[in-house]
Formats: sequence, structure tokens, C-alpha cells
Amino acid sequence: MFKTIALTVLAVAAWTTPLLADDKPNIVFILADDLGFGDVSYYAKAIQNQEPLVSTPNIDSLAAQGLWFTDGHSATALCAPTRYAVMSGNNNYRSYAPAGVWSTFAPTAFKEGEVTLGTVVRDAGYSTGFIGKWHLGGDFYVPGTKEIYRGAKSGDLIEKVDVTRWIGGGPKYCGFDYDFTAPCGIQGPMYLFYENQRWSPWADDSEIIFFNEQSAKNPKDVSDKGPGLGDSNWDTREVGKILSSKAVDFIQSGAKSDEPFFLYYCSPMVHLPHCPTDEFDGRKVKGSSVTAHLDMLADLDMQVKRIVDALKASGEFENTLIVFSADNGGLQDGKATKAIGYQPGGEWNGSKNSPLEGGHRVPTFAVWPGHIKPGITNELAVNQDMVATFAALVGTEIPEGQAQDSNNLLPLLTGMGSFQQREFFINQAGSRQELMLRKMTWKLIIQSNFKRTSFEPKSLYNLQNDPHEKRNLIHNPEFETVVDQMFNEYVDIVKSGRPTVPGR
Repeated sequence: MFKTIALTVLAVAAWTTPLLADDKPNIVFILADDLGFGDVSYYAKAIQNQEPLVSTPNIDSLAAQGLWFTDGHSATALCAPTRYAVMSGNNNYRSYAPAGVWSTFAPTAFKEGEVTLGTVVRDAGYSTGFIGKWHLGGDFYVPGTKEIYRGAKSGDLIEKVDVTRWIGGGPKYCGFDYDFTAPCGIQGPMYLFYENQRWSPWADDSEIIFFNEQSAKNPKDVSDKGPGLGDSNWDTREVGKILSSKAVDFIQSGAKSDEPFFLYYCSPMVHLPHCPTDEFDGRKVKGSSVTAHLDMLADLDMQVKRIVDALKASGEFENTLIVFSADNGGLQDGKATKAIGYQPGGEWNGSKNSPLEGGHRVPTFAVWPGHIKPGITNELAVNQDMVATFAALVGTEIPEGQAQDSNNLLPLLTGMGSFQQREFFINQAGSRQELMLRKMTWKLIIQSNFKRTSFEPKSLYNLQNDPHEKRNLIHNPEFETVVDQMFNEYVDIVKSGRPTVPGR
């Protein structure tokens, strides 16, 4: 897995078209939900040299035109904390909620005046749009008052919170001119859409109701996160079509403008609940695979197709940087198992929520015709690197002390300039509060607690010799010095607050 890939920055530099200072390509950043290496057929075919269990032809076609990162990661192994890191360029321990902002009604973790994924592009003259799953908190009034509701996120809240307007802490606060947002994706609660901070009814006869198994048109739409406020016409099976149609509208509108555009598209697929639609633009979805979970991959694949088709139809594909990633690793599936050829992390052990590589090593690639040479690289990249990468692309300067964990990948992608590798990589797992420090081949897992007041070394792996993380060396006296050095370094990095990427 640490094989040498026949692609170097110098080779890329010899191929690419020179990037002029005034070039301003469009940017489309697609973030999938709960998607592992084992979910994308390109990985099985191009990396594992085997036949995939499921097919994602549209994602595959796009990936084949770009640079694929075998060492591509989500910032964490869980949804909400990754979304904070991607938007801010900071690791989660820098926020007030190091384990993530989980409630729809929690205060935002973004500080006023600090750069975000949206502001670094907007400030360069781009039209910016956010479409999809938010899961980063927000401000809503208590009915009849100017008081911000901070109570429970689930249950019958009809008389307790006014959800017709999103007052603050949403995409607009983070630099997006336009948004069409599902605050919790498809997992709820809430089960509502918002367009530019106002509730967007599903249909003319829609009402905001207590959305539970008795009131929902499809009881399975009420996920394991429970009932809550929702649109009376909410239908999870159609969400992918609605969001991708809004993405098409945004692209078409942007193509007609004199300004370049940036679309941050956060698909809620393939998160629970797994409610596949019957078909998507003529392609069978429900029943197309061995489980409803894997059926949802077809839905995601068609969302990507719509976005790419819209770029091509508007003549903007050649002038667009497309980045694809996921918020964490794939899901375990009770029916689709390794025995029949499915493993969420592909050849990596672990899945969503796990500190093992499969929990946070995710499908990651970048496409920009004429500027990024198609190929495969083993350089490390993290989706929180997009803040620094996009800022470098459009010419926005990041103030000192901000986006401290976002590495500029642009020289690596285009071969122009000097790419600076990370010397180490800090990330975190999920609900069990494990933290990780990687010094490339060495990986230390540290057990912490919710408030990050305790730290204890838990596991040590050498990914070069043990890529499947089967041999925990934590109690091996031969590696006691490695454990002590890495543990002390982790604690020092976090407590000092210093940046974790070069040049910041």
C-alpha cells in the first residue's frame, strides 16, 4: 500500500498548461457522506485490480480524468467535526466543540471575521453557493421573541422554536451568497430545506409538522436520530434529485455571469436512512445492488453525473476545478460483507467512527482539464486542505493564525510552485474520542474524553509493515521511545496551538 506511484510533481509540471495570474477557474467541491474506498468502483479497478461489487460509473469517469490520492483523508472519522474542519481549515480541538457541533440549534463554531471555505473564494470575486447537508448548528428564534432557541433538537418542537427562518450561523455566515440547505441532510431532525435562510416548502401544500413515523409519508424517513420538525411532504427517496437539480440551476446561472463561481455541494448520500428511489434519470436505483445501503451509491453517482453534465452543457467543464471527497469512511453493512466482496475501507480496515485507516481514508481526487494530469499519487491530502488550496488558487491571503491545519495542495495538483509536505498529520476518530498522530509510517492512537481533559496512548501501528493495523505495538518495549516521543509531541502541538502544516 505504500508502493511508489509513478507520478512526480516534476512530471506533472512538464505536462500542465501554465496558470496565469488572472486565471480564475470555477470551483466545484463535492463532499459525499459516509463514503469509503470500498464504495467507489474506480478504487477497486484502478488500485486493487479487482472487479467491484457495485458500480459508480460517473464517479469513475470523473476520477479517471483527475489525480487520485491513495492517502486521501477526511479530517475526522465522523460527520460534524469533519464539516467544521473542512469549512474552517482548523482541526476540531481549536473549536468550542472538539467532538463536533451536532445539534441543529447549537451555536456555530465559526468565529466572526475568520476565514472559511466560502469567504476565501467570495473575497476573490467569486459567486459562491452552498447546496446540501450542513450539520454545523444554527440560530433560530423562540416563537414571538428575538431569543435564540438552544434547546433539544428532537421531539415535538412546534411551539418551541420558529424554524421558518434561519437567523444566523448558516451558510451565509460562512461566505456563501446562495444556499439551498438541509440542516441535517437526510438523517434529521430537522427534515426541512432552506433556501437563502428561509424555509423552502417541499410542495404548495407543505406544512411544518412534528415529523414522526405516524405523520411521515414514508415511515422509514425517520432515521435513527429520531423524530422532529419536518416538512409534511418530506420524502428522503427524492432528496438527491432535488439537491442536484439545485446544483444544476446554480451552475447554469453562474455560467451566464461574468463572475467565476464556487459550488460547495454536500451530498447526504450514502448516510442513513437508506431509502433508495426507484429510478434516477432513467437509471434503476432501488434493488440495483445487494442492499439498500449500496443502492444509495447509484443515487450519489447520478448526482455527480448531473453536476458534470451541467458543467459540460454550459461550456464550463474545461474551466472548472472539481474536487471530490467524503466526510468520513464507509459504513458497515450487515448483508454486504467481506465474504461477498464488500469492505467499507477497500483494503483498509475500519469504517466510519473508527480510528483505523478505513474510518478516515476516503475517496479523494481533483480534476482540472489541462492543469491537473490524470494519475495516482501517494502524497497525503486531507479535505480540510481545501481552504488553503482554494485561497492559493484565487489569490486570497489567509491571515496569520487562521486555517492553521490546511495545507496548500495547489503546487502538487498543478506542478507549479513548491509543494510542502506535512511533517505529521493530526486527526481524530469519532464518538469514542480517539485521537491520532501520524508521523507518516508511524501512527499513534490516543484515548481522550469528550472535554479533551485526559490523554492516554492506546495503540501504535507501523503502517509500512502493518497496513491493516493488526499488530498493536503499544506494549512492545522496543517501541517505548517511539510511543513516548509521539505522545509528548501530540500533547505539545495541541496545547501550544501551533499550526500543523508548513508555512502557516
